[in-house]
Amino acid sequence: MEKTGSKIHFLPLFALATVPLIMVLGNSMLIPILPTMQETIGITKNQSSLVITMFSVPAGVIIPLAGFLSDRYSRKVIIVPALLLYGAGGVVAGLAAWLLSSPYWLIMVGRVLQGLGAAGTAPIAMALAGDLWKGASRAKALGLIEASNGLGKVLSPIFGVLLAMLFWYAAFFAFPIICILSAALVYFFVKEPKKTGPKQQVKQYLNTLKGTFKKQYKFLLTAYFAGAVALFTLFGFLFYIAQILEEVHKIDGLMRGFILSGPLLAMATTSYITGTKIKKNYGLMKTLILVGLALITLPLVINAFLKNPYVELSLLVVSGVGTGLMLPCLNTMITSSVKTEERGAIVSLYGSVRFLGVAAGPPIFGALMDTPRLMYLIMAGLSALCFVACWMWIAVKKQDKGGGDPYEKIEWDRKLLAMKKARA
Repeated sequence: MEKTGSKIHFLPLFALATVPLIMVLGNSMLIPILPTMQETIGITKNQSSLVITMFSVPAGVIIPLAGFLSDRYSRKVIIVPALLLYGAGGVVAGLAAWLLSSPYWLIMVGRVLQGLGAAGTAPIAMALAGDLWKGASRAKALGLIEASNGLGKVLSPIFGVLLAMLFWYAAFFAFPIICILSAALVYFFVKEPKKTGPKQQVKQYLNTLKGTFKKQYKFLLTAYFAGAVALFTLFGFLFYIAQILEEVHKIDGLMRGFILSGPLLAMATTSYITGTKIKKNYGLMKTLILVGLALITLPLVINAFLKNPYVELSLLVVSGVGTGLMLPCLNTMITSSVKTEERGAIVSLYGSVRFLGVAAGPPIFGALMDTPRLMYLIMAGLSALCFVACWMWIAVKKQDKGGGDPYEKIEWDRKLLAMKKARA
């Protein structure tokens, strides 16, 4: 792997792309089987939504710690054990469902373990991609990684349904197999750049992060908010649609999986195209973020006044396109906004709020299911607020509109200034 980041090699990128692919399976593969789980083990709709929440909340809480450790030691030292813990949690949940007459509490233990493992996966993989590639190559790599994330969302409902045809808890046993494969790929094929210079002391490191947030807090908090809102809406909407398909339209099995995969396929395809086109154009990235938010907001408003399920699904596909426009742009802007020594923490905080958005979606949408118009209008208002925040506080300087990495430009200016002083 070249340290310049000028060329993307297939195997390292493929290995890193498996990490978010597996991470997203943790929720998306289980959403289609939640109604079956409710009926089989005798739990309520709210209890089944906690299967998603108890995965995402621990991940969201622990991700910042994983980011700090990856900055201080090594990205791979975090990613590989995290994947193995993720798989172990699947074994615990699967054995509970198989052997116990009342398995719910132990399934929750397994989901918490999976969430703790997930904390060291996708956000750290994004940070590592930022270390390995620069400029247009970085944008393309992050776009492909986000597309892999989206592809996981597309395939996982179908895989979940197919596995459930064997026995409803088969998905839990699939996790250790795929996690071991991903860990092996990362271990053998990703060559992490060596860290240069002495390790920062914890106090110094925290002061550096504090300084970064002090300078860029408007941009970072707005970008974090946008990522969380996009995934909160997507996963909440998917949970709502899965319940409606089961309870109202009596659609289950593989057909339900295919229906749920439609919006996710739109998101994955758009993420891939966006990542290959944005290059280093930060002005274009901001525009696509705003367009994406508009495409998320408008379908919510329309759905509030329509009751046609086919229209709902069609508009959800539009929301998927909007999410696919946003996420690669946010990934690139956040990853490029800081230097390598802080990238793990900054990107991990972004991953943390994304996880918390996923965690909040199903229970909140579930609680509002009986008043769908109110549900849609509240979510539309949240997305509209996010649009205004992004328009106001994701600022792009004139010199960055046509391309370039803002942080690298700052570093180069500092080096030139130091050279001039040395000559003087």
